[in-house]
Amino acid sequence: MASYGKNGNKMYHLLEVMLNDMEAAPKLYQPTQFWKYGVQKVLDDIRCHGVKRFRALSSALGFFVPTYAFPIFCQQSEVCLQIERILAENTVPRWQLSLNQFLSGKLHAFNDYRVYLATLQDSYPYLDRVSESNVGEPVEQFTFGGQRFSRSFLNYLLGLNFLKMCCDLSQVNTVLEIGGGYGTLGEILLGDTRNHCFYVDIDIPPTSFVSTYYLKQVIGKPYVGDYCSLKEKSIFDISALSAKYKAVVLCPWQLPKIEGTVDLFVNFISFQEMEPEVVRNYLYHVDRLRARYILMRNLREGKSKAKEPGEPGVLEPITGKDYDLFLPNYQLVATNTVPFGYKTVDNFHSELRVYQRKNSI
Repeated sequence: MASYGKNGNKMYHLLEVMLNDMEAAPKLYQPTQFWKYGVQKVLDDIRCHGVKRFRALSSALGFFVPTYAFPIFCQQSEVCLQIERILAENTVPRWQLSLNQFLSGKLHAFNDYRVYLATLQDSYPYLDRVSESNVGEPVEQFTFGGQRFSRSFLNYLLGLNFLKMCCDLSQVNTVLEIGGGYGTLGEILLGDTRNHCFYVDIDIPPTSFVSTYYLKQVIGKPYVGDYCSLKEKSIFDISALSAKYKAVVLCPWQLPKIEGTVDLFVNFISFQEMEPEVVRNYLYHVDRLRARYILMRNLREGKSKAKEPGEPGVLEPITGKDYDLFLPNYQLVATNTVPFGYKTVDNFHSELRVYQRKNSI
């Protein structure tokens, strides 16, 4: 295995340990078809460029750092300059500005911001003061009302606003997420001192490595438990962990060792990238931990199938109805695509689904 550390850098040692342990993990906790394709691309970028500017890496932009802009605005600056020159020569300034805002994604981002603002509630967990950090050197970030937002940030804020419309979250203190990207949900919940949350993120490396780095930067190193500091534990007691940390980042093969209860489980966009048997297993553990509420956002129709082994896509798409089957102890409370989710131009529905545990209704 290639070394990702430089001069004995402890931070990259964490990544190597995660990767080595993943090779020995049960298949249900290893990358599935979609992420087998993505893992190596992300690792190659981290090896070449490091993690400090991960939000500018092409692999991250393609797999776990979503953007609003058309790809050319994030990755092909020379094309952008050519478009700007053509606009300057052939249109009036107002048209130039309008098209630029459309292609750059600012128009889409502002529309999401308007929905976020219009549906804010003055209730726990508080979401009105949040502003995203610039850790990771993002290639796309917008400022509205003096606060910074990315697509990942607004995706979660819209989902949380929808959840608050459906459920009473006043007693939600422990939040578990599987497939948390670079840690956006943790940053949102812990970014306001009025919120007293404990956040657990479970993900495969290298994204678990990236989210560990990100959360330590935005929350503070002493407040985030990482894989190396926790890997020797035989059990992970949620009460004990929450007494020591504000957040912990674990890997999937550690999920069976978690004991206790959680108040809210979240999955955004990553279950659609997994195979059904893997999602069924993860949701078994969510049920075992007696999550009171579940918030998910995934494609209702399922992810596209891979054309060839080793290509992006899934072997068997998982659809909205599959989640209902995998959660027999939960009642589907509400679903939404517009305005809180997203409907694609080719009529796929990135749908929010809210569940509540039946014995807590």
